[in-house]
Amino acid sequence: MPWDLLPPDGSATSLLVLLLAAAAAGWVDAVVGGGGLVQLPALLLVGGLSPLQALATNKLASVAGTTTSALTYLRRTGTDLRTALPMAAVAFVLSLLGASVAASLPAEAIKPVIVVALVVVAAVTALRPSLGDLPRPRREALAHYGLAMVLAAVIGFYDGVLGPGTGTFLVIGLIAVVGHDFLRASATAKVVNVATNLGALAFFLPTGAVLVGLGLLMAAANVAGAYLGARMAIARGNRFIRVVFLVVAAALVVRLSYDVWADHRG
Repeated sequence: MPWDLLPPDGSATSLLVLLLAAAAAGWVDAVVGGGGLVQLPALLLVGGLSPLQALATNKLASVAGTTTSALTYLRRTGTDLRTALPMAAVAFVLSLLGASVAASLPAEAIKPVIVVALVVVAAVTALRPSLGDLPRPRREALAHYGLAMVLAAVIGFYDGVLGPGTGTFLVIGLIAVVGHDFLRASATAKVVNVATNLGALAFFLPTGAVLVGLGLLMAAANVAGAYLGARMAIARGNRFIRVVFLVVAAALVVRLSYDVWADHRG
């Protein structure tokens, strides 16, 4: 049932694993994005849970954590809301659209592209130690907002369709395209990621795919991890976020490469 607190297999052990995964995902998401790498696979391993239910319930748990980290960054760093809020509005609409067409797009055709993009992004970040250490001078207003809206549209649609690494792509896009440093990019990305999660939820909730009871328990664990992660990122600054970013990007490459191999083998 949608309001059951235990997962479909009725196992308290499965619930504990899911709560630990949600807390870890909240921490990762708050620092640099990519928490879905932890949380979604944990849901997919639960017996009796369909992939659609796993994806939908993951969004409910994630939106609580991203909201918490967004508010924490806002209070402590002065998030660039003039950029973040318009990006969030665009991302919400495109994420809703992406979720509505997800069933008709072959994920196995998209994943190789994502793997290549992640490898390139991680390589550029590793080979350019100064990338994201300091913000670049702000572009002329039309160019700044135009690039930010394009970034929000592309990543919002991607999150609705597929999802893994959305926060990671947002952070590197905000650094490379918009000109933020790592800390400002992480703060802005959280606001946009709240919108992408809400957009997907707006599609999934009416379908009945969200396991609300389980999702709310996971959301509480996600919030705890997100709060700790955001505070740690703010305290330790750009270099800490950069290191975590590279670790998460490498993990995403490994995970998605395995998915591509498994899809091809099947």
